[in-house]
Amino acid sequence: MNHLANMPFSGLRVIDLSQIYNGPYATYLMALEGAEVIKVEPPAGEPLRKRAVVGGAGLPFAMLNGAKRAITLDLKSEEGKQALMELTDKADVLVENFSPGVMDRLGLGAAVLQQRNPRLIYAASSGYGRDGPYKAYPAMDLTMQAMSGAMYVTGFPDREPVKCGPAIADFFAGIHLYGAIATALFERERTGLARRVEVTMQDSIYASLSSNFGLAWSKGSDAEFARTANRHGGLAECPYNVYPTADGHIALICARDEHWHRLAELMGTPELAHDQRYYTLKERVARMDEVDALVSAWTATLPTGEVFDLLMSARIACAPVRTLDQVMVDENMLARGSLIQVDHPEYGRITVQQTPFRLDGAMLRDPEPSETLGQSTEDILSELTELDAGQIARAAGR
Repeated sequence: MNHLANMPFSGLRVIDLSQIYNGPYATYLMALEGAEVIKVEPPAGEPLRKRAVVGGAGLPFAMLNGAKRAITLDLKSEEGKQALMELTDKADVLVENFSPGVMDRLGLGAAVLQQRNPRLIYAASSGYGRDGPYKAYPAMDLTMQAMSGAMYVTGFPDREPVKCGPAIADFFAGIHLYGAIATALFERERTGLARRVEVTMQDSIYASLSSNFGLAWSKGSDAEFARTANRHGGLAECPYNVYPTADGHIALICARDEHWHRLAELMGTPELAHDQRYYTLKERVARMDEVDALVSAWTATLPTGEVFDLLMSARIACAPVRTLDQVMVDENMLARGSLIQVDHPEYGRITVQQTPFRLDGAMLRDPEPSETLGQSTEDILSELTELDAGQIARAAGR
């Protein structure tokens, strides 16, 4: 992989047993930094790949598994276990997000694999971790949003709680997992020590609720104020909301008093900039309904684009509420190379994301299309293991 030589993880080999979003996002980021990522799936494919039978559901798999080499292994077979052990003998990192204990029961846990390869970093992610009272609980993004409190604070106070639209628990964990692996690799380079690292979805989401916890700490956790809809989670900023326009909606935040004073001028009500009822943040927060009504009365009279231009001219943080179709062709992300058009052999022309990391002087790797199920099995097992053709077939579950 000489074309990856100028990348931070060039020469690094990662065995990726992870599934759905959590682990695959972490390993995707590693692949885009130059690592050779070997994605290991069961013979029938991992769950996210199998969702492709539902219209459009194949895109997430393609988004998270480009630039990886795909193989199948039946880890319940002796040949499959042997193949994995031989692969990890020549690897730097193994990543899995099975339920705690699954790999140990297969005889493929960290103790076994790291004894064979003391330089192997074994990275695991799960919902709740391996050593607490919740360790046996199954976990998916929906249930983690519920358990973490994220669901309780999402929505309007007079309605039932709802999940966040994005899969925040999965991807927060994936980001933290990438960070944990990078930290362990840094330590290994300095000391030679290779650790087992663990990241949980529950731990990863907690800090994102900081504003909400501040509110609960001061007032308790009654849903009457816990769900703040589009207002600040800690009810500590005003204006801070999504406001109607003549043709849509716009999100608007006055982060400092001076921003409110500029907004008052834009709204054609300069007297509000000096009105003691709204002059300071403390006073505006105490009168949120009044402030939101004043702002809404102005924004509702103008098209979204005009409101946006006026607010930008005054350097007030705002953004139109855009559709997903608009986001997928965002001109800023396209200009920066953050979104890439890929011709996929199964799904046609699709949009995938580039790594969010930018390292001066290091090239960016264009994500190759995700491979078909088991596409590289024979090539990789022939190259990296001692298994013969018959054993490879049995290891792959064929």
